[in-house]
Amino acid sequence: MQIQKQHIDSLNSDLAASHTKKLNFLKSEIDSVEGIISKLIAFQIAIPSWALGTGGTRFGRFPGGGEPRSLEEKIEDVGLLHALNQSSGAISLHIPWDIPQNHQAIKILAAQHGLKFDAVNSNTFQDQKDQEHTYKFGSLQNVNKDVRKQAIEHNIEVIKQGIELGSESLTVWLSDGSCFPGQLNFRQAYQNTLESLQEIYAAMPANWKLFLEYKAFEPNFYSTTVGDWGMSYSYVQKLGEKAFTLVDLGHHLPNANIEQIVALLLMEGKLGGFHFNDSKYGDDDLTAGAIKPYQLFLIFSELVDGMDAKGMNHATDLGWMIDASHNVKDPLEDLLQSVEAIMTAYAQALLVDRESLKIAQDDNDVVRCQEILQDAFRTDVRAIVAEARFRSGGALDPLQVFRNQKVREHLIGERGSSTVATGL
Repeated sequence: MQIQKQHIDSLNSDLAASHTKKLNFLKSEIDSVEGIISKLIAFQIAIPSWALGTGGTRFGRFPGGGEPRSLEEKIEDVGLLHALNQSSGAISLHIPWDIPQNHQAIKILAAQHGLKFDAVNSNTFQDQKDQEHTYKFGSLQNVNKDVRKQAIEHNIEVIKQGIELGSESLTVWLSDGSCFPGQLNFRQAYQNTLESLQEIYAAMPANWKLFLEYKAFEPNFYSTTVGDWGMSYSYVQKLGEKAFTLVDLGHHLPNANIEQIVALLLMEGKLGGFHFNDSKYGDDDLTAGAIKPYQLFLIFSELVDGMDAKGMNHATDLGWMIDASHNVKDPLEDLLQSVEAIMTAYAQALLVDRESLKIAQDDNDVVRCQEILQDAFRTDVRAIVAEARFRSGGALDPLQVFRNQKVREHLIGERGSSTVATGL
C-alpha cells in the first residue's frame, strides 16, 4: 500500500489555519524557529525492520494482522511511515531475518520509497535452524572455539550483506553472559569476546563503523559480558577508531543517569549512536518519550551541547535508530509516535539558552540552571515539528492520516489477519 500525496495534502489543508496560528505564535516568541526547522528537516531516524510487527513478551504475543511477511513488505511499511513524517528515511535490517534474495532489486525498491539502509544488525542470541553449534552458553565469549568461529563468521556475513545494500555500519548486541555464579570465568569471557570482536572489526571496510551495544541483564541474569557503557567503552577503545558504543535507552539499571553517560561518551569520541525507546522497569521497549519525556529531553540537551562543542553535524555524525517492540499497539502507529517524540525532544533541546545556562553554571545558580532547562522543556514545539514535516512534503498530523486512510485495514486486506512478521 502507498499513501497518495493528495490525501496528505487534503488533510494538511483542513489543518492549515490552526497550524499557522500556532506556528506564528511561536515565531513571535522564539527568534530561532527557522533555524530549528532547518535542523529538523535534516534529521532522520532509522526504523528497525523488527519493529514493524507486533512484539511480545516471554508470556505471549498477540499479532495484530497485516504484518510484513517479507523484506519487501517491511520496506513498503517504512515507506509508509516516511511518506507521512518525512523523518524515517532509513531502515535498519536484522540478519538473518532480512537477507535479500536480490540485492539490486531491494535497493531499487528502497530508493522508490526514499529510503537508504542504516546499520545492519547481527544475531547470535538465537540458534538458527541450519547452524551447527548452539549459542546456549554464549557466542563471541563461548569457551568452545568452534562456537566463537561460527559467531564471527556470521558477523562477517552480515557485513557482506550490508556492503551489497550500501550500509556503512554494523551493530553488535550480545546476549552472552551467565545466569549463576561460577558459571564462567569473567576475565576469560572478556578476552574471548575481545578477540572475536577484533576479527569482526578487521573484516569491516575502511568507511564502516562498528557499534557495540551493552545491556545490564537479560537473557542472562547474573552477568552479561557487555553489561554497561564502561564495558562497551573498554572494548571499543581496544578495537580502534572505527568502533563506538551504542546506547539503547532501555539497557540500563533503574534510575541510571543516561544523559551523563551520553555526555561522557561524546566527550571521549566514542558515542556511536542510539536505539531510542522508553521503559518503566527494565528493557521494556516502550514508545520513545511515553514514560520519561523529560529524560529524553535531557539526553538531547547533552547531545546538542556536546555535538556543537565538537563541531559535529547533528544529522549525520551519530546513528539515530529506534528499537521498540510492542504487544498492545499497532506497530506503525507506535513508530509514528516514537519519531514524533524524538523530534520534539530534539527541538526542545535546540531551544535551550546555552549562554545563559553557562553563566548560571559558573555562578553555581542551581535554581536558574533548572529554570533554563525546564523553560525549554515546557515549550510546546509541536507546531515547529509539524512545520518541518510539512515543508518536506509530509503530514501535519501523520497519525490522523494513517487512521483516516485506514492503513492497517488495507494492510490486513492485502496480507491477511494472521500474518507474522519475519523474525518474530
